Amino acid sequence: MKKIEFSVSVFEVENIQELTPEEQRMIALSREMTHKAYAPYSHFFVGAAVLLANGQTVTGSNQENAAYPSGLCAERVAIFSASAQYPQVDVVMVAISARSNTHSVDHPISPCGACRQVLFEYEFRQNKPVKVLLSGETGKILVLDKVKDLLPFTFTPDELK
Repeated sequence: MKKIEFSVSVFEVENIQELTPEEQRMIALSREMTHKAYAPYSHFFVGAAVLLANGQTVTGSNQENAAYPSGLCAERVAIFSASAQYPQVDVVMVAISARSNTHSVDHPISPCGACRQVLFEYEFRQNKPVKVLLSGETGKILVLDKVKDLLPFTFTPDELK
């Protein structure tokens, strides 16, 4: 038996002012999108902003449904919309934020497993890292240089060959 260890680098930012102006804008957009989410069941509102290589920004918010599996997370709403509108343009950065009506979200939130896999697909397809910014409505912000750091055991298109 052989033990394999993974190392992940994550930057923890205490104050949004430590980020670049572009990163600050992306966090602000993702936080703004939490107010456009439809989350009457979980009361957990998530917003996402996707920055593309052509300078365009595409946003999304979670959309719940009484038939729970029919809803969609903010990350997938944003990335699928970006891909539909700009299919040949690389993704540069994704910012994800959350808030709740029932408690304070004062720490970074992380995408669910399905969203991690979907985000990784775009990183894999373009063969370039996608920066990830994670935040709550307040508090620290986490910065990851690539999606793969969120999902070290990825399922790639190569597995289907």
